[in-house]
Amino acid sequence: MEETVKSQDRLNVLDKIKEYEKEGGEAFFKDVEMDPPSKVLMPNDVDYLNKKLKNKICRQIAFAMGQKMRRVHNKLNQIEVLGIENAQGIDGGAIITSNHFGFFESACPSKVVKMLNKKKRMYIVIKEGNYQMPGAYGFLFRHCDTLPLSSNTETMKNFSHALSTILNKKKQFVLVYPEQAMWWNYRKPRPQRTGASHMAVKNNVPIIPCFVTMSDLDQIDDDGFPVQKYTVHVMKPLYPDPNKSDKENIKDLTDENYRMCVEKYEEVYHTKLEY
Repeated sequence: MEETVKSQDRLNVLDKIKEYEKEGGEAFFKDVEMDPPSKVLMPNDVDYLNKKLKNKICRQIAFAMGQKMRRVHNKLNQIEVLGIENAQGIDGGAIITSNHFGFFESACPSKVVKMLNKKKRMYIVIKEGNYQMPGAYGFLFRHCDTLPLSSNTETMKNFSHALSTILNKKKQFVLVYPEQAMWWNYRKPRPQRTGASHMAVKNNVPIIPCFVTMSDLDQIDDDGFPVQKYTVHVMKPLYPDPNKSDKENIKDLTDENYRMCVEKYEEVYHTKLEY
């Protein structure tokens, strides 16, 4: 039987993950992928709410492409959702959080949204560089209901205004990856940045915490590794406490979100979390 050859690129990524995990602290938020260079996104670079006709049309095309890709990965990764009843009482806007571990992992929270309400949209907060990727993936990142961050202050003001409109006026869902960097096939929960909690507190909406666990399937992917089965665990929503300050709420929501993910990890994998 011919031995499966594993991608050197993926092996390098896994080595870097091990290195950063051992380092700990801020290293948990470092990128392990070789991203192409990018420029600062200026206010005129992003039409967050698709007000221009061209971007409305592009959004329709990108959405259709994205839906097709999600269906493929839904089947390929045999995505299963557990705990959907925990979030069924949410009618308005909400922040969804999930661990960040794969290129097409948004199919997981997307399935959660469709199970909750087929009429809801799920916007995705992405980093500055992803918005500028070339090719088909770049087209998706620019037009498939994405909200790019920016290192420009004025652009971030537009981001914040759009976010508020989406959550409070349109009452839609917004996916945020609080672990920040994508660590490929990494099964452990990582410490979280406070951005998702900040967005929830400032807009007075709940957080729907999700944690995706993985198991090997018999199929081997193009990189020589087992295809992963994804199980999405939808946990009880977290709400800002009106009796606490914004600062207290942001810290408490972030800490509780991480604690719940650790608890779910230990429950599913039957092992204590250790880095």
